[in-house]
Amino acid sequence: MRKVLFYLTIIFSIAACSAPNQKASLTEELKEIPVDHAVGFKIIQGKGYKIVEVLHGFPGEHQTFRYLVKETGKAEVPESHFDAIIDSSVQKIILTSTTQIPHLDELGLSKNLIAFPNTKLISSKRIRKQIDQGDIEDLGTGAKYNIEKIIDMEPDLVVISTLGDNLKDLQLLDQANIPTVINGDYMEQHPLGRAEWIKFTGALTGKLQEATKKFDEVKQNYNALKSSVKKANLENLPTVISGNMYKDIWYAPAGNNWGAIFLKDAGADYIFKDQESLGSLQLNYEYVLEKGLNANTWISTAEFTSLDQMKNADERYTQFSSFQQGEVYTFSNTRGETGGLEYFELGYTRPDIILKDLIKIFHPGLLPNYRPYFYQKLD
Repeated sequence: MRKVLFYLTIIFSIAACSAPNQKASLTEELKEIPVDHAVGFKIIQGKGYKIVEVLHGFPGEHQTFRYLVKETGKAEVPESHFDAIIDSSVQKIILTSTTQIPHLDELGLSKNLIAFPNTKLISSKRIRKQIDQGDIEDLGTGAKYNIEKIIDMEPDLVVISTLGDNLKDLQLLDQANIPTVINGDYMEQHPLGRAEWIKFTGALTGKLQEATKKFDEVKQNYNALKSSVKKANLENLPTVISGNMYKDIWYAPAGNNWGAIFLKDAGADYIFKDQESLGSLQLNYEYVLEKGLNANTWISTAEFTSLDQMKNADERYTQFSSFQQGEVYTFSNTRGETGGLEYFELGYTRPDIILKDLIKIFHPGLLPNYRPYFYQKLD
């Protein structure tokens, strides 16, 4: 019956879906809740409701997505167009990116997850237990999740991460009355900006206070580690190369990128620090060799597990001094039970751990008793 109503709704609501996004007709003063580092979303508090706006959900220019979160059933909400209306007491949640999984763990909402695309990628021990018990549906292992299954499950909230190429899915879910929001955490350049998206999840689920507390703890840890590097007055910072080859193109973090900011804050001299870009740098091998031949350390070499594996993948890697000296590190030290990389799950929410790992690699004397969590040295 649900599917019949859904397809009938599509027929009669195409025109309505193209209605312009109107400004709210407000009868009260709204208060914007401060956000420290994230630039991709805003949270506005009303009386008994919140308005959550996504300004940068995917690359390129796009409309601002506006979501209304009802906090009380009696709230007088503004008369306006919203891209989704959500009850903050959500019980059934569907996520589509592993970066969002730690939010549920941190906010005590793990049991609310009912489906995820390719559950093998999830590393969270709490949620893996739920998967093993059959409490979480797999939405498919391909690049596209199963929209029909999502509709049949009637979730209270769906959170998607998109490159902007599947906005038709948003329309389909909206027409099926499935509240769906866009999470653009990966668009943030600052590590703490990505971590702050836990507030986005908190605002949608009635857990903003808890989310703010969790973020503040991470921010305090991160800034304390960063300050410890500055106070050390280090000289002759280690030079660092990052990235690897893919189809004869070397992909590396741009100088203003998330990965490059970590390197700077950890006290390293990144060889591409002056090259800024909206995405990753795409370089030819000869240029990278010229710039990075004598770099002290090589960070983040995809998922290689040994130097021999790197050599077998591309003999040219062996020309770098960092390879010859065995100073090559990857972020694949910790994996979930089914092979998922924790770096791509927990890393966004806990940049303080990533920073601590890198400080240990570049300046081990600053953290004599610490053992890196995400990073490992290749044998």
